[in-house]
Formats: sequence, C-alpha cells, structure tokens
Amino acid sequence: MTKKADIGLIGLAVMGENLVLNMESKGYTVAVYNRSYEKVENFVNRRGKGKNIIGTGDLKEFVASLQAPRKVMIMVKAGKPVDDLIDTLMPLMDKGDILIDGGNTHFPDTDRRAAHVESNGLLYIGAGVSGGEEGALKGPSIMPGGSKDAWPFVKPIFQSIAATVEDGTPCCDWVGENGAGHFVKMVHNGIEYGDMQLICEAYQIMKDLLGMSAEEMHHVFNDWNQGELDSYLIEITRDILGFKDEDGVPMVEKILDTAGQKGTGKWTGITALELGIPLTLIGESVFSRCLSAQKDERVAASKVLGGPKPTFSDDKKAFIEDIRKALLASKIVSYAQGYVLMRAAAEEYGWDLNYGGIALMWRGGCIIRSVFLAKIKDAFDKNPGLANLLLDDYFKGKIAETDASWRRVVATATMNGIPIPAFSTALSYYDGYRCERLPANLLQAQRDYFGAHTYERIDKPRGEFFHTNWTGRGGTTASSSYNV
Repeated sequence: MTKKADIGLIGLAVMGENLVLNMESKGYTVAVYNRSYEKVENFVNRRGKGKNIIGTGDLKEFVASLQAPRKVMIMVKAGKPVDDLIDTLMPLMDKGDILIDGGNTHFPDTDRRAAHVESNGLLYIGAGVSGGEEGALKGPSIMPGGSKDAWPFVKPIFQSIAATVEDGTPCCDWVGENGAGHFVKMVHNGIEYGDMQLICEAYQIMKDLLGMSAEEMHHVFNDWNQGELDSYLIEITRDILGFKDEDGVPMVEKILDTAGQKGTGKWTGITALELGIPLTLIGESVFSRCLSAQKDERVAASKVLGGPKPTFSDDKKAFIEDIRKALLASKIVSYAQGYVLMRAAAEEYGWDLNYGGIALMWRGGCIIRSVFLAKIKDAFDKNPGLANLLLDDYFKGKIAETDASWRRVVATATMNGIPIPAFSTALSYYDGYRCERLPANLLQAQRDYFGAHTYERIDKPRGEFFHTNWTGRGGTTASSSYNV
C-alpha cells in the first residue's frame, strides 16, 4: 500500500516550495499540488527529487493522498483565490479535516473563513508565516490561529519546521481563535515597515548630512549589529551597503527611490484608526512609501521648492552615535505602539494573547527578529498587564539614556531640511504620551462651538458631558458624543 502523506501543500511558488522541503527534511511526507501541473513535475523532479514528496495532478488525487485527519496548507495569492480553493476542497474532505491558510491574509477574512469552514464540519487555521524564502526553508516564525481543536494535529509539524531561539524553544505557538494569528502577523509586518523606515532615515542623515559613502555606512551598520541594535534588518542593511555592482559602484545607489508595498502595513494603520490607537510611526512609514512613489512630482518639486542646504561641522563620530541612539529610541516607540494595538484588538475581539510569547515567536526566523525582542518578553513576563512598553523599567531607562541624542538628531535633521517622518513622529508620540495635559481641551471647545458635540469638565466626574452656548445665539440642545 502506498504511504500516505502527513500533510499536503497547495501553491508551489517560492514560499510553498521551501516550506515543503523544510517539512520533508524534518521527516514528514508531503503531498503537493499546483494549478499548473508543470510546476508540480518540475519541483518533484528537481528540488524534490528523491525526497518523500508526492506530486499530484488534481485536487481529488491530492486529497486522497493524505492521511486522516487531512491537513492541507494553502499557499496561494490572498483574496478570492483562497475562497475559491476552500469551496473546491471542502466537498472532497471529511469532517475533522483541517484547512490551513499560510498566506498574508487580512485577519477579517480569516474570521469569516473559519466560521464558514467550521459550519461545514471541518477545522481551519490562519497561520502567519514570516521569514521570506530563506526562513521558509530553514525555519520561519509561524503564528497560528483559528480552530483550537486543530492545533494538536498541526503543532508537531509547525514547531518542528519553525526557527528556534537559543534554548531550543520554537518560534511558533498557538496565538488565539479566529483571525488572531493573521492579526499578529499583520502587526509584525507593520512593525517591519517602521523598522525599515527608521533605518532608511538613519541612512539618509548619514548620506546627505554627514556626506558618508556607502562603504563608510557599511562599517557603521556592522558596528551597530554587534550591540543592542543587533537584528536581521540591520544585518542586511550592512550587507546591502557593502554590495557593489560590476563597475564597482555601490548597488544601492543605482536603485530607483520608489518603494513598493503589499498592503499589510496599510491594514495595520487602518485597524489602528478603527480601534482608536495612535499608531503614528507605522502610519508615517506607510505614507513615506506612498510619497516615494510620487517620484516624477518630487523631481519637479525639487527644482522649484526651496529649503536649507545640509551642512554639518560638528563632531561626526559623536553624531553617528546620536543617530544610533535615536534609532533605538524610535524603535522602542514603534514596538510600544504595536503592542498597544494588539492589546486593544484582544479586548475588542475576545482574544487571550500572550504578549511575551509573541515576542518569543518573533525572536527567530522572521524579518523583525532581533536581540531587542528578548527585552520585550522579559517586560511582559514581569508584568503581563503592562499597558505600554514605555512604562517598563528597562525601556524607560533606555529612553532616558537616548533622549538627548534623539532630540539632537530630530532637530538637526529638521534644521537641515532632511525628511525624518518616523524619527520625528516617534519623538512626538513619546512627548505626547508623557504629557499630563494636552491641548485637546481647546479642541473639544471648538467641536462644541461649531457642532454642539459636548465636552467633559475637570471639575466634574468623568462620563458627564456638557454643552455651552458659546455665541449666545445657540440653544441648549447638544449633539451626540463620539469618542475613539
């Protein structure tokens, strides 16, 4: 009798192929299917040759090749293709079988699909997978959520193929029900946007203000990667800055300055607005990519709009250290905002998220992996109810250490006309968060003046709303109140 597969995977693009090879290398037999059978043949006869991989030509054959309960991982383009595939697969499967979406899916879609699949007697997992093609092959970070009854069947496979931290703990654990896994992956990607934008702003300050070459910056990022900024993104930035084209010119200088995006950062920002969370740094990072895309307009504007010409005459080495500290402080703010968003979502959607565990899942395999995340895990291990990372003793101390440098970098860049939206919004958020009294009292007065939207008073209990007849011509009728 032909041996049946432990798990099946549909979608043999780069991530799919590498996940299959990763699973097979851990002792699992994997069935594969792709809409184009040519891809199946090529994979089985090349990268998968001689391995425990079963190539199939149609979905019926694919499902029949799996042992019960069947576990099917879907790695196809997010959106309608996933819905279509689910509807095609369900009639071929039995009650208790498991469908797994490992793509970059928006979490409300996972909520909807989990309910749909469960209503048909099957189980559903929405798993965020991070780490790119290398991570998929060697060990990604995996963030599963959905039908909890499915987790025991998938756990051994997922935890065996995931990245591990120093003590061998896998960067994969159950996140929560419905779309929780894909939500956490979305926030991961949003923080990734922020980290990348902060690094790019540090690069631009060094390049345009300090006049540093790519080679010089290569060495700076190498030094930074030895300390508390040690991370995958700092590491690859170091490597990029040291990479030269065939003519000896740094490759980075030949790349057009228009950034792309796939939507996860935008989703993070939109969700923050819906939940009333000030996710300012990630929002600015998304908008920075949008501004970069307006290349032709920027070129035209650069010829007619004036501003200061960058000049620097102070201690260059000391200012590079200021930039490092500003990068660290801003990074702390970015993660603090991301965790506040996760806490708000957990309350809104009824998820029981393990915040320290999430930091551990991000320690290895994923794009934002860094030594920094160990400190976040420590913070939530000490205080699971921590409202904001900025209030943790370690991070509070780091902000105190970096505060003066952070302000110098923001002020110096601004005075020299260098755009630093992420650095500056991070500092503004920090100053706003530590400000006992913001000017929102005036804002509420304005809203009440033109729209009778009411306000609360400092000399009355919270929850009591008042309206003033500011002009003497209005009435006493107030509008309904809306609070984010």
